[in-house]
Amino acid sequence: MALLKENHLIKHFTPRLAAAVGLISLSTLNYGFDNQGIATSQAMASYKRQFGVYDPETQSWAIPTYWTSLLNSLNFIGFAAGLYLGSLISARYGRRVAMFSMSLWAMMSATVLISSSRIEQVLAGRILNYAYVGMELATCPPFQAEIIPAPVRGFAVGTYQASLLVGGILINSVCLGTSNLTSNAAWRIPQGLFYLVPSIVASCIWFIPESPRWLLLQDRPDDALKSLRELRGFGPESPEPEEELARLQTSLIHEQNQGTYADLFRGSNRRRTLIAMGMNFFIQATGSPFTAAYGTLFVQSLHSINPFQFSLMSSCINTFSCLVAIYITDRVGRRPILMTGSVLQIIWLFTMGGVGTVVNPTMAQTQVIVAATALSSASLCFSWDPLNYIVTTELPASRLRDKTQRVASIVNIATNFIFSFTTPYLLNAPYANLHSKVGFIFGSIACCSLVFAYFCVPEMKGRSLEEINTMFQEGVALRDFGKSSVTLRFTQVSTYNYCA
Repeated sequence: MALLKENHLIKHFTPRLAAAVGLISLSTLNYGFDNQGIATSQAMASYKRQFGVYDPETQSWAIPTYWTSLLNSLNFIGFAAGLYLGSLISARYGRRVAMFSMSLWAMMSATVLISSSRIEQVLAGRILNYAYVGMELATCPPFQAEIIPAPVRGFAVGTYQASLLVGGILINSVCLGTSNLTSNAAWRIPQGLFYLVPSIVASCIWFIPESPRWLLLQDRPDDALKSLRELRGFGPESPEPEEELARLQTSLIHEQNQGTYADLFRGSNRRRTLIAMGMNFFIQATGSPFTAAYGTLFVQSLHSINPFQFSLMSSCINTFSCLVAIYITDRVGRRPILMTGSVLQIIWLFTMGGVGTVVNPTMAQTQVIVAATALSSASLCFSWDPLNYIVTTELPASRLRDKTQRVASIVNIATNFIFSFTTPYLLNAPYANLHSKVGFIFGSIACCSLVFAYFCVPEMKGRSLEEINTMFQEGVALRDFGKSSVTLRFTQVSTYNYCA
């Protein structure tokens, strides 16, 4: 029991705070359901028969390459729309209203997907459902970052990615169990899970406190203080809620911007915005769309392992890797984990590409390709996947957090769209037909991600959002963030109009 009390996570989480972070993370399960559920369903015989075309030469059903490309790329139209809409709702009406709204939307889009009988309906359903995913990305990581104490912020925000991966495990387990069914129930049963999480979130969201930082931006200091009291368990050596509120107030007063889009590229904010954009580029450009959207189909084409078993195995490995990363990030730091992940990705991706140059690979060589594919995905889940959301929400000034999230996520969406759309053409004949040699492309970009992490990403572990803001405004060199000391001077402020 004493050991638990000394745990760096346990001593910073109150029951109310844990419930809030848990509910916010739960909503991300639906992202994992969609991301993995659709990808795995595309490998099912009944799904191909319902939405594919018959090939007389192979005497089998298959979804054409152009439809595979469209299903896994045009959904980002909905993602972009949902991101912008969710960010506006979140900034104007609060994080809780945004989460309630997106949950209702998710149940509507799930109905379209499950009732589909034509591939055009599936495409429409994916676009609609990804609007929910965009709203979620605009709301959940900032919400978590704003309510959590600095010493465990990395773990809390990282649960966004961990929950996504747990959702992948759950739906891949269901898909494995239904994959042998010959009817459309094979893919409709797992997609029925799309209703579960939004129903829970919509019902429970009003029982958790609103973000105190958002309340201050709405000139509601009394409500912000109430929220802090509900979220924090203050011991004898911890600051009082009034003291933390005063720090938040003073930081807002001294921010060197008015919260406009132009401010994103002015002064110290320019560095923050460019770093956030770079993080969101590399998370997608190093192979995430390849493994997430096409991993099951790719492994199925190798004829070496049951693709549904591979999906479940890969989901479990990815989740374990992510949990390790978010557990140690507040102790080890952001930069070492990012750089380690990049190095591992370089190894596995070039291994996959190198073995792929063999014209007639043996079974052992094919299994090396499968293993390298899984390990590449695990390396990404250990590093860039969870750390992207942590770093992107830590960087911005309070008035610019929502706008920075929008701009950075647009880069994420654009990069994801490009690679999701082109990957089937890179993989398959009669197009580029690179197959596993795509590892050379993604591995080369992973080399660039290593350079970016080393030179451009500051170390922000253990820093409050207000300390990070001060260091950027004072022009501290990015490489010195981890060792610089900063003193926050604050005064109690009771009335101030924070709305720009």
